[in-house]
Amino acid sequence: MMTRRELTLVALTALLMSIPLAIMANNEHLLATLPSSVYEWKASKATPTKVGEKRQFLDSPTETLENLEIHATTLNPGEFAHPAHQHPEEELMIVKEGTVEALVNGEFKRVGPGSLIFQAPNRLHSIRNVGTTQATYHVLKWRTVKTAVPTTAKP
Repeated sequence: MMTRRELTLVALTALLMSIPLAIMANNEHLLATLPSSVYEWKASKATPTKVGEKRQFLDSPTETLENLEIHATTLNPGEFAHPAHQHPEEELMIVKEGTVEALVNGEFKRVGPGSLIFQAPNRLHSIRNVGTTQATYHVLKWRTVKTAVPTTAKP
């Protein structure tokens, strides 16, 4: 039979050993999230699509987001990326080269290199290449734990 002192020592040892496990369990999400990284354009494989090509840089949880997705789309002249659609995440597009028209708040807006296009959640949007050369833009889309509630706002 164990003495009170031995029992206390065993209990204290078990407690001390469980602390790192508890810390790891509470921070488990940090272990599976995206670390600081660099993504080189030349090292990113371009995958052909029906309307041009796509370079997927990342699609992963981060320490503060449920998901962060970043890719670059290249559209051939006259092509739409996809039919007009909406989703609960906000989306930011940065035009790298070419001329595009983006459906924003029910209107097509024409923009060129260096321009930013922000699409609010649950709003109908699309983008097409209106130039005579390929158009390339970067897309950043993120999802927080709380996604936006659908609105009744006009598209």
